[in-house]
Amino acid sequence: MNFLQTLGIKENNFGASSGTIWIETKGNCISSHSPVDGKLIGKINSVEKENYEQLISTAAKSFTQWRMTPAPQRGEIVRQIGDALRKNKEPLGKLVSYEMGKSLQEGYGEVQEMIDICDFAVGLSRQLYGLSMHSERPHHRMYEQWHPLGIVGIISAFNFPVAVWSWNAMLALVCGNVCVWKPSEKTPLCAIACQNIIKEVLTKNNLPEGICTLIIGGREVGEWMSNDNRIPLISATGSTRMGKEVAQAVGKRLGRSLLELGGNNAIIISKNADLDIAILGAVFGAVGTAGQRCTTTRRLIIQEEVYDTVKNKLITAYKQLSIGDPMDEKNHVGPLIDKDAIKMYLHAIEECKKEGGKFIVEGGVITGAGFESGCYVKPCIAEVESTFKIVQHETFAPILYLLKYSTTVEAIALQNNVPQGLSSAIMTNDLKEAELFLSVAGSDCGIANVNIGTSGAEIGGAFGGEKETGGGRESGSDAWKNYMRRQTNTINYSNTLPLAQGIKFDI
Repeated sequence: MNFLQTLGIKENNFGASSGTIWIETKGNCISSHSPVDGKLIGKINSVEKENYEQLISTAAKSFTQWRMTPAPQRGEIVRQIGDALRKNKEPLGKLVSYEMGKSLQEGYGEVQEMIDICDFAVGLSRQLYGLSMHSERPHHRMYEQWHPLGIVGIISAFNFPVAVWSWNAMLALVCGNVCVWKPSEKTPLCAIACQNIIKEVLTKNNLPEGICTLIIGGREVGEWMSNDNRIPLISATGSTRMGKEVAQAVGKRLGRSLLELGGNNAIIISKNADLDIAILGAVFGAVGTAGQRCTTTRRLIIQEEVYDTVKNKLITAYKQLSIGDPMDEKNHVGPLIDKDAIKMYLHAIEECKKEGGKFIVEGGVITGAGFESGCYVKPCIAEVESTFKIVQHETFAPILYLLKYSTTVEAIALQNNVPQGLSSAIMTNDLKEAELFLSVAGSDCGIANVNIGTSGAEIGGAFGGEKETGGGRESGSDAWKNYMRRQTNTINYSNTLPLAQGIKFDI
């Protein structure tokens, strides 16, 4: 496949890079098989502890130089990274699609997110503003400024194998930090491709090793990072279970953690909704990326007067879904990531049926020609009750649960009655319903939308959620503050030393 050669992907690859130099690693072999066709794409030798120590030491050393580079100059480096990504959008998008299994359009879209966050970060590099404030003491000036933290550790998940890394890395870089990236061991070749792409930028600008470090390995690498006092911030994306372990380890050493964890997202469909828009948003939200987005729509909360109409429209829409090779742009739904994901999908269906769920669109694993990887499933829909235990859990698969409601207040209560709090939406043309949903008495999620679905966030807004989603915020708005430390400064330009609060201290 030409895109693999273009991106420098080999049959056998090392699992660590300090920026422009690939480090010879001799750890366990990680094999990357495509869920599209089951074929082996490449092998990677993971890092050993010796490699890890070498790379973290290099990163710590490079920070002392990178932090002294003026922020607009750091932004210029990120601008060049964005241009390099533009040049490689097609091959990288194809690799994302092939290694992860998302549709080709979503693969291209993910790379576009990387380009967009580079553009955002370039502008940000000239806008790292602090505040000034008036002192209560005469001839004193107070202000605050922001300084970089040091090494930012980034642990990313398989479902967005490159975009979420870039959300963190590009902001961290313009803020003056250096980055250490541990990608998912399920999609390591996407990370290697990204490292190869930015290598030319780092080389051309004679930047020191350690500014952008890649470390590929299993769970133990994440544990090393989480327990490492040299890494003041760990940004981790993944399951709630994983996030709790990271938070505990980082909190124990009083470090910072930025967590983007599970979602159990719902769309409320009002009787006042435009049902054509509602159905389109619900179907894309439920089956896009084969249900493997943290923002995937997992619950539809439908007003009882339009419940049957919406249900029938969904059944019709699901019959029109094309499932198959995601590299073929005619297909809507690709595979799940691996056989373990298949097991979770089947287990959730079984548990739903045990609790009394009624499937109006049946699920199941798809076999036969074109589905040899064994990772393709049928998107399915079940009528459920909110009390079902399975409805409280996030299953990373295209399973959609339908619930019925009477009043808007009841719908919001159903929406909020899960442990997770990432993304939410209401479909309505009633202004009062929309405003109630967005009010303090409305959605308890970090993202709340009106007349769009739960997925498809733009980089301009801060991304993240509440409750078991972890409370982190990445990407736009003022999320950059996560990657910096605040410092309050007071300057006395008088000839005396007055104390605050009028305290007298004479000697």
